[in-house]
Amino acid sequence: MVRKGTPVSADSRSVAPGGVFVAVKGATEDGTRYVPAALEAGARTVVAAEGAVDAALAAKLAEAGCELAECPDTRLALSELACAQAGTDRLPLAVVAVTGTNGKTTCAYLLERLWQSLGRKVGVMGTVSYRWPGFCQPAPLTTPDPVSVHRNLAAMAKAGCEIAVMEVSSHALDQKRVDHVPFAGACFTNLTQDHLDFHKDMETYFQAKRRLFTEVPKQDKACALNADDPYGRRLASLCGGFAVTYGFAGCPGGCDPERHLHGDLLSQGTGGVRLKMRFAGETWELDSPLIGRFNADNLLTVQAMALAMGVKPGELQALASFTGVPGRLERVVNKKGLHVFVDYAHTPDALINVLQALRGAGFRQIVTVFGCGGNRDRGKRPLMGEAVARLSDIAVLTSDNPRFEDPEAILQDVLPGLAKAPRTVVEVDRRKATELACSLVEPEGCLLIAGKGHEDYQIVQGVKHHYSDQEVVRELLGQA
Repeated sequence: MVRKGTPVSADSRSVAPGGVFVAVKGATEDGTRYVPAALEAGARTVVAAEGAVDAALAAKLAEAGCELAECPDTRLALSELACAQAGTDRLPLAVVAVTGTNGKTTCAYLLERLWQSLGRKVGVMGTVSYRWPGFCQPAPLTTPDPVSVHRNLAAMAKAGCEIAVMEVSSHALDQKRVDHVPFAGACFTNLTQDHLDFHKDMETYFQAKRRLFTEVPKQDKACALNADDPYGRRLASLCGGFAVTYGFAGCPGGCDPERHLHGDLLSQGTGGVRLKMRFAGETWELDSPLIGRFNADNLLTVQAMALAMGVKPGELQALASFTGVPGRLERVVNKKGLHVFVDYAHTPDALINVLQALRGAGFRQIVTVFGCGGNRDRGKRPLMGEAVARLSDIAVLTSDNPRFEDPEAILQDVLPGLAKAPRTVVEVDRRKATELACSLVEPEGCLLIAGKGHEDYQIVQGVKHHYSDQEVVRELLGQA
């Protein structure tokens, strides 16, 4: 039995004297090989998979007075021990999860703004940063390891937070990083092709997401589910009557009309979007400076989540003052007055959404700089090219994060998708590609630089090099 405060780690380098070391057995690495190092660091309990510790090592542990605990699932054990260490299940903190392929970060920021406007202290763990009153750090992962998750939640509670908003990735769900987080609410944005290098197929990808709503850690949390998305409708059939569904296409069969938030997109343009909502007999409108249909979807997601957790329709007007997220259709103001936007879009669906948003805003020309990450799903590369070709006037293909792949080889994977592009320019150097793209933008056109968003680095052969699309644009065009 691990008491609150007992140090727990799955990294032998951070084991504290008297602490617990969990030898996590992963797909490519077995933590059992690091048990001797953990013992040397002062571990007093080792948790390992059943049968993973041989007789000789077990004898060595016993001789040192170190307890060996065997279990069928070390990932689940780590999650449970991290919860016990932080006492997360007893914290006065409502934890709300946001999951889906696209929109997680914007929805997390919107929820943060909404609850802050209602006088609540909020903490956030997401793709851009981990932050709460008195603390902010760049996020190394969308959803960190279990020990960090529970440690951060405890720190939020200590700082006086009443609500924590977490972006929850499919990787985190599959690897059971959040299995013992006592979620009070969870919302689902959508599911489109991404991460198939990890999940292999869309059904496996969906089943990872499903765990958040039907298993982790309880089934009766408040839920907001996108009924315009086929996977959202599947989740609604699994979650029962406690979920709030939402969408622009009407209430589908199987959803409760009394718990369905219906939205109408009244208008969209360079000034933002205007929405009309209906829920449980009430009607209201919302004007937002956010651009594009996909942001209308995000606004509807957040309102559904808030309604499921007891927020009143009249309190949702606080969302009207939210101007945007770093790296999410972020406008980069410059001395030359060019319309330049930086966005994190790195999937076919995300590119389609952001490009449609710019078309809908009324720009007469769109120049798109984009690339594809290395050591990731190769199947989406030509699809990303097709998305850019269909909705851009000029496609500028360049490097994103090549990681350990040959950058030129990645471009070759993308090029078949650009076959029908009105004009294609290929420049492997991202800075040179951006400079070239800036010279191609017409006065009533715009430049979209997609893929990196808030990131300020480029990964080449495993090494992070400082690189910021926003900084490069300001250097090329002048800081306004």
